[in-house]
Amino acid sequence: MHYGITPCSQGQLLASWSEEGLCAIELGDTDEELVALLHAHFPGQALKPATAGNADILEPVRQFVDTPTGSLGMPLAPKGTVFQKEVWQALLRIPAGTTVSYSELARMLGRPKATRAVATACAANKLAVVIPCHRVVRSDGSLGGYRWGIERKRALLNLEVTLAASAS
Repeated sequence: MHYGITPCSQGQLLASWSEEGLCAIELGDTDEELVALLHAHFPGQALKPATAGNADILEPVRQFVDTPTGSLGMPLAPKGTVFQKEVWQALLRIPAGTTVSYSELARMLGRPKATRAVATACAANKLAVVIPCHRVVRSDGSLGGYRWGIERKRALLNLEVTLAASAS
């Protein structure tokens, strides 16, 4: 698995990929923090820094994080359970600039009693912004948690609302 780190609008961005596609996109404040997260997520995995020959994946990911509209257009290879992948697929159907509650997302999946499981699946997402778990809020509309920080969640949601308004 290869990885690269670059500055972005949300701080530092780490993207990791294999021949299957993108495996993780992490947001943080320091390169060291991001590399430690990557090692924690993929213990025992050989992790190689990007080289000039394969770093071309990093720039489109940064552009997407900085302007999260449409789709990234790259293969995604998230690791998770069948249920987590089902939740992540549902997240991809939430339009930029809109939010749903955890309970609404559970109902969309046909599992209205699975609100906590949906929240847990959102928290397990390792593909920041590309799988838009930041678009899920509490039933009262408050932001709730976000593994990359509540301020990043707020900034991403505000950015998407602005981009959606300017597109229409």
